[in-house]
Amino acid sequence: MADAAPAAGRRPEFEFTHDAQPSDALLCGFSEFGLAGLTAADFLVDHLELEQTGHVAVDGLPAITPFENGTPRHHTRFFSKPDVDVTVLVGELFVPVSVAGAFTDALSAWLDRNGVAETAVLSGVPVAHGPDAHRTFYIATEDYREARLADAGVPPMGNGFLDGVNAELLSRGIDSPRRACVFTTPVHAQAPDVEAAIRLVDAVSDVYDLAVDTGPLEAFAAEVAQHYEELSERVERAEDERPDDRMYM
Repeated sequence: MADAAPAAGRRPEFEFTHDAQPSDALLCGFSEFGLAGLTAADFLVDHLELEQTGHVAVDGLPAITPFENGTPRHHTRFFSKPDVDVTVLVGELFVPVSVAGAFTDALSAWLDRNGVAETAVLSGVPVAHGPDAHRTFYIATEDYREARLADAGVPPMGNGFLDGVNAELLSRGIDSPRRACVFTTPVHAQAPDVEAAIRLVDAVSDVYDLAVDTGPLEAFAAEVAQHYEELSERVERAEDERPDDRMYM
């Protein structure tokens, strides 16, 4: 099955292909500064032994084709498993703020067609912080808080604002039935920021009752460090072309 965003001027077109029904909850990790969310999502796929069930292609946006051991793969992929209650989106393609709306339009249409009730993004934010801030915070719609966070040990982020895909997904959740949340933690420049990724995995493991052991994450991150370092350099070059991250604590 394939779903495509409608063409609108020069906007990129995103095509979603999948061969299995996604879960009611979608967890997302995207290419951002520090790559904590992407590393966390990648680790969840590995630890939960999820299987690839779909991917996203894009026309009209400079793309990448990751590969490992000589084998290429799609840059944005969905992973699921029948006995796991979440689908994980691993997005290695950097989505600039200027096309975040087009991407979120296509993703939202795909989510609606497949009856996905909620989305949660794992995200690191580069802000000045002290050791006491080394924890995960949430920004979530009211219905997500009621459904998922009432008994969770994740505190809310005090104030600020988001941009890009994170902002688009949250804003669309405010006035729609789809619950939405961004789990975020301070992130450092190294790629990947393993400690930040561990904090994100711990948070979603608690919220979604996934019983994930983060002990192997250090070794896992070491295996993909070279790939992510190269990806981080690409993201930083793209970040130089956009305003500073405007989310703050």
